[in-house]
Amino acid sequence: MLTQTNKVAVNIEDEMKRSYMDYAMSVIIGRALPDVRDGLKPVHRRCLYAMYDMGNDYNKPYKKSARVVGDVIGKYHPHGDTAVYDTLVRMAQDFSLRYPLVDGQGNFGSVDGDSPAAMRYTEIRMYQLAHELLADIDKETVEMGPNYDDSLKEPLVLPAKFPNLLVNGSSGIAVGMATNIPPHNLAEVIDGIVAVIHNPELTFEELIALIPGPDFPTAGFIYGREGILSAYSTGRGIIQMRARAIVETHKKTERQSIVVTEIPYQVNKARLVEKIAELVREKKIEGISDLRDESDREGMRVVVELKKDENPQIVLNHLYKQTQMQSSFGIIMLAIVNNRPKVLTLRETINHFIDHRREIVTRRTIFDLKKAEARAHILEGLKIALDWLDAVIELIRGSKNPAEAKEGLMSGIFSDEEWLKKLGLSLPANHAEYAKPVMLSELQAQAILEMRLHRLTGMERDKIIDEYHEILRYIARLKEILASETEILKIIVGELLELKEKFGDKRRTEIIDQTAEISLEDTIVEEDMVVTISHTGYIKRNAVTMYRAQRRGGKGKTGMKTKEEDFVEQLFIASSKDYLMFFTDAGKVYWLKVYEIPEAGRATRGKAIVNLLNLSANEKITAILPVKEFAADKFIMMATRHGVVKKTPLMEYSHPRLGGIIAVNLDEGDKLISVALTDGRQDVLLASRNGKSIRFKESDVRTVGRVSRGVRGMTLEDDDVVIGMEIINEEYTDSTLFTVTENGFGKRTELGEYRCQSRGGKGIITIKTTERNGCVVDIKQVVDENDLMLITDQGKILRVPVEGFSIIGRNTQGVRLMVTEDDERVVAVARLAEKEEDDADESTDGGLDTEVEEQE
Repeated sequence: MLTQTNKVAVNIEDEMKRSYMDYAMSVIIGRALPDVRDGLKPVHRRCLYAMYDMGNDYNKPYKKSARVVGDVIGKYHPHGDTAVYDTLVRMAQDFSLRYPLVDGQGNFGSVDGDSPAAMRYTEIRMYQLAHELLADIDKETVEMGPNYDDSLKEPLVLPAKFPNLLVNGSSGIAVGMATNIPPHNLAEVIDGIVAVIHNPELTFEELIALIPGPDFPTAGFIYGREGILSAYSTGRGIIQMRARAIVETHKKTERQSIVVTEIPYQVNKARLVEKIAELVREKKIEGISDLRDESDREGMRVVVELKKDENPQIVLNHLYKQTQMQSSFGIIMLAIVNNRPKVLTLRETINHFIDHRREIVTRRTIFDLKKAEARAHILEGLKIALDWLDAVIELIRGSKNPAEAKEGLMSGIFSDEEWLKKLGLSLPANHAEYAKPVMLSELQAQAILEMRLHRLTGMERDKIIDEYHEILRYIARLKEILASETEILKIIVGELLELKEKFGDKRRTEIIDQTAEISLEDTIVEEDMVVTISHTGYIKRNAVTMYRAQRRGGKGKTGMKTKEEDFVEQLFIASSKDYLMFFTDAGKVYWLKVYEIPEAGRATRGKAIVNLLNLSANEKITAILPVKEFAADKFIMMATRHGVVKKTPLMEYSHPRLGGIIAVNLDEGDKLISVALTDGRQDVLLASRNGKSIRFKESDVRTVGRVSRGVRGMTLEDDDVVIGMEIINEEYTDSTLFTVTENGFGKRTELGEYRCQSRGGKGIITIKTTERNGCVVDIKQVVDENDLMLITDQGKILRVPVEGFSIIGRNTQGVRLMVTEDDERVVAVARLAEKEEDDADESTDGGLDTEVEEQE
């Protein structure tokens, strides 16, 4: 039972926080993140050390993977055997590590995502390069700590002769942080480190000239250096990777194929092929006739056969855009530094490695010095014994037991002159070197006693003396190294260059300076399209080829099948990559590329424009302009209900946004009613509801910015508003102005009757408005071939041919166009884009019949 004294009151929040932090640090330090010094996580380090400890070397026979896994989990890593085996497998995969550390025999998986064989079937041993991570570990170069049960010692870090963190990279997810370091080329990294050692003031630009970027085992391309520079300078960056693809042409069929020979790092080839096949089935990528994976032991080869006359670049852009043939790699250079996680720059990573190697070389030199001094001490004793050989032999022969002999040697009795005289022994020739009795240490005395008799021969005696002098020189060299930082760095450089010579290879991943961003537009074939827009706001596109050329007298083709109350109001030909600008009565403008408009059947209505644009509530489209390019010499002319006009360079609208941008700054209660594209040299004609009009030079309207209000175009009476604007091009001498009123009246008038006036005036009469004909609804610049469509507020639609009306003067009431009921008013007038044709019509044979039949 617990007593009161066994209980400790703790705050639950504090306890949860402490426990979670303990867990988090355990994951960070002990599991998920690599050490900056050797670039290894604990499980990798333990696997390599266990293989080293059991003698599983590169030049010895393979051992079963299960045996190695058992050693690892039994001695150092008390976790699941699957995790340990997965670690060994990854270190053996040449598509995962740039320089594999484990030499595997058997099935260790593939770039297609195939699972490796079970550990009982595979065999492993260390690669020769892995030995360089463990070199000198037996010379007290690294700290050793207790294993999980304190029964063995394991290294806390490996000596690591090369910067494995950069060379093979690392990835891992800890608690609240992650690391993702790409692999690099060994030769380039060594060149960079050597340059930093030789010149500590090396600039960042000079360093990245030696280490230009990651080098992935699966090769491919890196597009752009911005992400690399960011990662190397800040520790974080995103790089774009692409597969390497070439275009081959079949000699017999002359069909082309895209052949993929290299893919981005960590991309599953089998899934990539499946994704391409899926996109072809769903018709998201067109132009592919066959897909094969012809990869073998010689290398990767995925063949994408194209249909006849397909553009391979277009298909390749689709593949880059919609598959993992292009993918990104987010670099996070996070590693453990002094038992703390830290995001490192490239220079900091190199500096930490140099510091580590400096410590390793220093500790190794100290270890070698201790051993050399111990050996020199023994050799010095053997040399003394050889100098006093007769006396030493006599002493040993006269001793009762080894202990007495050792005591005599340590007491120096053999060098006592009185003792020598008693025995009739003479002093050695070099006795002058010994000014006082020679006192041997216990180690020296023991070594003398254990020396074999054959070592007393003249040749063996010379070897001992030579070894003694050699080791004295070696000791002097070791002390020289320890006393000089420069000497230590020279050793580090020499070892690195030796590794470069032995294991260095050429770069696999090619770095392209300019980033070629692929947009959806890059995947679109540029071709002429027929865009049709109905009066009620339906839009669609069709290829020009659908409207095949007709012979003279043909009836034409239907461009859009509409409801009875709808009709095609606009029809124009534009490239699939041209812009459509949609202006609304709220003074905003939206964009669509022609290819973004749904392609529909020839006789279908298409899709409502409001479903394609991000319009606000109650916002209505008042004008649509097709724009091939935003040229500097083009302008947009606008008119509002309150008589304001505005001229703005087209270039001001060249930066679209999803939610649209301001086209004109409207006064409160005002609305944008008309928009036109001009060259700045035309005449502008405005008409009002009360029958007034004004014509003025476009040059009278000064050019203003996009968000400006504009200037007054027409002075209106209190109850009057502008209902229409037309841009008058005097080159079209046969055009007239058609004016329509709300009671169904209208007329045609020569444009010459509308003289140019100063902008901002009240204008002149364009039609005499009375109770009989009503207010003006709209004006349209027309030619004889045009048809007009009149729409009433009760849904009636009447189609009237323009050529059936005589041309009359301005100051007249017009003639009746349609019969309206007492409570019925004409509310809109539209100039038809499609022309109804009969057998008598003529269309040029061999040309596009864009004057198409209206289906009632």
